[in-house]
Amino acid sequence: MFEFKVSGMTCGGCVKSLTNALKAFDINSDINIDLDSQTVRIDTSKSKEEITSTILDAGYTVIDSKIIN
Repeated sequence: MFEFKVSGMTCGGCVKSLTNALKAFDINSDINIDLDSQTVRIDTSKSKEEITSTILDAGYTVIDSKIIN
């Protein structure tokens, strides 16, 4: 599981947009986005670089990322 600190999310629409982008990238992923903390947690078999690219392509900025258990 990965955790990303993301900037640029300002509303529920942003959360939905990013969730949809990540689900399109990996339909089997488990995604949890917390708007207040600007945190995206995703359980996926994809690489951190691929997820980062998807977040950037959706129009958001990745500030930090880490692997969590």
